[in-house]
Amino acid sequence: MNYVVPIITLIVGLIGGFFIGVFYLRQQLTKMQNDPQMLQKMAKQMGYNLNGQQMQRAQQMMKKQGMTKPQGRRKKK
Repeated sequence: MNYVVPIITLIVGLIGGFFIGVFYLRQQLTKMQNDPQMLQKMAKQMGYNLNGQQMQRAQQMMKKQGMTKPQGRRKKK
C-alpha cells in the first residue's frame, strides 16, 4: 500500500506535464509564426542565418501546415 500512492502520483504528474508541455509548445509556435524576429532567433540558435525571403517562406510553410490549429485525423473516403 505504501507504493501505490507514489506510483499513481508519478503517473498523474507525467500525464499532466505532457499536456502542459504540448500546450506551451503550441503557444510558442503560434507566437513564432506571427513574430519574424522570434523565428529568426530560433534559426540562429540552430545555426542558420535566414534572409528576408527565407523568413517569408518559413512563415508561409508554418501557416500552410496549420501549426496554429490542432489537426485531427482525416477520414478516408
